[in-house]
Amino acid sequence: MLLSFRCLIFALTSTFLLFGCAAPHVPSRIIYEDPVNFVRLEEDSEVLPEWPPSHHTHPFTLEPEKLRTILSGLKVQEHGIALQRWWRGESPLVPAFTDEELALLSAYISEALAEAKHNERVTFYLSQPQTFARRIITTGGLYVQGNELHMLLGNWRIIYGIPAYGMIYDRRYPMRPTAAKGFDLIFQPSDAVIPMKSSFLDGILANAKDELIIDLTKLEPSEPRVSLIRFCMNHESLCE
Repeated sequence: MLLSFRCLIFALTSTFLLFGCAAPHVPSRIIYEDPVNFVRLEEDSEVLPEWPPSHHTHPFTLEPEKLRTILSGLKVQEHGIALQRWWRGESPLVPAFTDEELALLSAYISEALAEAKHNERVTFYLSQPQTFARRIITTGGLYVQGNELHMLLGNWRIIYGIPAYGMIYDRRYPMRPTAAKGFDLIFQPSDAVIPMKSSFLDGILANAKDELIIDLTKLEPSEPRVSLIRFCMNHESLCE
């Protein structure tokens, strides 16, 4: 009788721990998925149905070619405080994505933005398996408001160890860091970046520059007619 009671207590405790530790479900829609990567749409909890200014400008059309150009402009730089930068100089800028990653992301993020609702954001997950329990991950998300593209990099080439038990968080929450961030996210051309306010603590923890707001209107190519007029003003003899 005592053994049965103990078994019952153990079963109830295990059930409580199982459901008590379960992470909340994030509603999402898969746009693309393979064994190691995905692009999906997920509900943005910061969008309030009763407050239209919080709504994203979705669906949104951004052609894969233009999106690839934008993603190619994203660079990552090792984070360092002022004293470190003074001692060893600025760290080099490294492209955020490889050519293969750019091809995948530009195609499927473009598709995701075209299908997104006003309360959804696009998230992505890229991984390179190293062993059965370890992989290198790059994750993040983005959304559009007006003419502004908001881009956040949650993880960049972080080694993630799959826990022996418990919840696997890297795939469930692609916009959240799995470790302390040691990088700054940079965009070129820099004049298209809208400055953001951040706290002193964010700067120390390398959280101040993991998100960018890009003004899409600053990336529009100049009109051919305008360029021709400027050329002729400088070379009148060639345009006669």
